[in-house]
Amino acid sequence: MGKIDLSRYDNSWFHIGAGKLKAIIWFIINSFFLNCSWNPSSEIRVRLLRLFGANIGKGVIIKPSVNIKYPWNLSIGDYTWIGENVWIDNLSQVTIGSNVCISQGAMLLCGNHNYKRPTFDLIVKPIIIEDGAWVGAQSTVCPGVTMHSHSVLAVGSITSKDLAPFSIYRGNPAIKVADRIISES
Repeated sequence: MGKIDLSRYDNSWFHIGAGKLKAIIWFIINSFFLNCSWNPSSEIRVRLLRLFGANIGKGVIIKPSVNIKYPWNLSIGDYTWIGENVWIDNLSQVTIGSNVCISQGAMLLCGNHNYKRPTFDLIVKPIIIEDGAWVGAQSTVCPGVTMHSHSVLAVGSITSKDLAPFSIYRGNPAIKVADRIISES
């Protein structure tokens, strides 16, 4: 039976999609203006993200204490809300549609490790959250997942598989528990 040997770990193939200087400057900006509680201005956070390459639509609200690893790997549609303490660990592209709610403390994780390999190889996959979807508080979306239109990942749930449109998922691992019906009244 083999063993993990982290001295052999090598992710030299992985590139963050920007130069080292840009990444260092972003790390500082992220720490002082996004991943902090003192800055109440969503508008400042949105402008800084755009400045560093994020594609962000109109009417987007980003609450305090949000941590975004690489804004150049982020696309957000119109009128989307990102809640307090959300962590977008976007080693790969994260595409968030319009009218999406990502509630407080949720995590979007694009990276993982191959636990079957002694070298613990890095695995990186994009995340897509389509229009009208809702990621509940303290929930986790794993690498390679697509949350289809108007799907819901309930509070504290974890998904490593795609979520069907207009469906509600709950648990760890998340399973479908109901259809999502949106009424006009």
